[in-house]
Amino acid sequence: MKTKRTKVRAPAPAKPTPPPWQLRLYVTGETEKSRRAFSNLKEICETHLKARYRITVIDLLKHPQLAKGDQILAVPTVVRRLPKPVRILIGTLSETARVLVGLDLRVTDEGRTRS
Repeated sequence: MKTKRTKVRAPAPAKPTPPPWQLRLYVTGETEKSRRAFSNLKEICETHLKARYRITVIDLLKHPQLAKGDQILAVPTVVRRLPKPVRILIGTLSETARVLVGLDLRVTDEGRTRS
């Protein structure tokens, strides 16, 4: 009687988790525009990136020297550091469609965000 040999396959390796998006929001104090920009950015990130993002808020009134590194000319400004390439958006981020294009976040046909 012959016995069949079956190969035992190792489970497929899990897909590596992509690194979190690193975003910097440059503001000047706690102005209405600054609060609106942060609120809009956070809402967009929660909707499209879930927990895969980190926002660092940099107040240029307290740390003006940090504006030079990312060449900040106006505020509020968002700089996407990761994933590469670096992207820069200026304003309160109230136009969600433009922010999605600017950050290179696109909605797929299935309704999920491609990042």
